[in-house]
Amino acid sequence: MRQKCSPAAIKYTRRLFVAMTLYVVAILSVCTIFALHRVHGLAIYILAVLPAVPLLGVIAAFGMYLTEETDEFVRTVMVQSSLWATGILLSLSTFWGFLENYTKVAHIPMFYAFVVWWAAFGLIQPLVYRRYR
Repeated sequence: MRQKCSPAAIKYTRRLFVAMTLYVVAILSVCTIFALHRVHGLAIYILAVLPAVPLLGVIAAFGMYLTEETDEFVRTVMVQSSLWATGILLSLSTFWGFLENYTKVAHIPMFYAFVVWWAAFGLIQPLVYRRYR
């Protein structure tokens, strides 16, 4: 049986869609500008951080979802999953940071932290749900 989405989940999906669409447009635009033009001065910095701005919208959408969701169980699972994802990201980044500092492992760019957090969140969420079965 198909479960109905809450109004909060529908709003979250819409907000996430807008933020991710803006992210794709920003990153494609910035890549194109850097590939086709020599950018100088302050413009380099503005363009370099531009793709990160819509990701703030993703974080805001998630926070708004947590405050708008009326199902306490769903909200609890989301909060616990986000805490686990944060712990996983902090542990992995600290672990890898020490490896980078003392060995010759490859450097991992910082923007992957966002990807790792959401991947950890997605992987841990079913386990948190299962815990309550």
